[in-house]
Amino acid sequence: MFVDVDDYLRPHLEALMRDGAPDQLFDAHTHIGANDPDGMKQSPAELLAVLHAAQARGVVFPMHEPDGYPPANDAVLAAVEASGGRLVAFCRVDPRADAVSEARRCMDAGARGIKLHPRAESFALSEPVVRELVALAHDRSAPVLIHAGRGIPALGRDTVELSAEFPRARLILAHGAISDLAWLWAELRAHPNVFVDTSWWHPSDLLALFALAPPGQILWASDSPYGDPLFAAIIGLRCARQAGLTPAQLTAVMGGQLDRLLSGEEPLDVGPAPGVIGPGLHPLLERVVVHATGALQRQLAQADPTEPLELARLACAVGEQGPHAVLMSEVLELLDAFDRLVQPPVEGRMFPDALRLVVIALVLARTPDVGLPERPDAPRPVRAEID
Repeated sequence: MFVDVDDYLRPHLEALMRDGAPDQLFDAHTHIGANDPDGMKQSPAELLAVLHAAQARGVVFPMHEPDGYPPANDAVLAAVEASGGRLVAFCRVDPRADAVSEARRCMDAGARGIKLHPRAESFALSEPVVRELVALAHDRSAPVLIHAGRGIPALGRDTVELSAEFPRARLILAHGAISDLAWLWAELRAHPNVFVDTSWWHPSDLLALFALAPPGQILWASDSPYGDPLFAAIIGLRCARQAGLTPAQLTAVMGGQLDRLLSGEEPLDVGPAPGVIGPGLHPLLERVVVHATGALQRQLAQADPTEPLELARLACAVGEQGPHAVLMSEVLELLDAFDRLVQPPVEGRMFPDALRLVVIALVLARTPDVGLPERPDAPRPVRAEID
């Protein structure tokens, strides 16, 4: 019988959905395109398939297009029109290529927001044309989603300044705002039109976001095809629950707030951030987290992850009566499945699909207070056999 990565992940999402998650999720950050210089690709049909697997709708915009965005924006609008309501369009613009006119054209044609990528297009948010684009979004009470990874000077500061000047623009910092989260979380309450999307993979960053940022200003996202909606939903729901979000706050994060923003409505205030998470991680779980993180960092650097993966597996060997034995067994199952299923990445992807199993193993170890799939017939010997 053929088994793929999703067969291991799906029970985790189903368990989370049964435990009070919203019926349908709304992904704030996905792409389509075939010309990105990094080699990544995703067709509209592929995007719809991965959203369907996560029971999700999605906001979609073009991937990087070095030759310009008008044809790519038209392709997004066409994909949205054909999606039966599952997709919502944002246009992507290059501030050095008649960006305001292109954004206005696309929004008149049905796009509901704007995507900016300061790193790919090599611009700063302090440039005058960015201010014009945010002013356009302000006039239309529309979102502007901004890539917020490392290597973009003053991104957080410029975003806060723009949000104060244009309060009806909804400014969304992508990728957990990891470039500026260390201080930005404390500013969010004073800037209710600044939002952060969760399209990131490490639970430490996401737990910090969910614990410290107002939940009404967090939007669930996958970054598909760089991420995957099913995978991202498990990470987002587990980290949010570990941080102590209420069911109403989860509903807002996982799509309810995004729906309001896209409709031009005022965002909901669903209460303050939970605050610093309680007792520290059990030291035996921390060992799994550290070694799994090391394996992932090696894989991301195109190096051999075997040694830290073996250490992570050995860290699970707490015995049937040991601390967190059931959780450790789930983690070990995912790590073993990675060994069985890992293959070279397919064309249009940077990393093997099976790498998602290691990330979810890491997330499980870092969110021990969140439930697991029920497996009444599964054996629970917790051991790792390493040659």
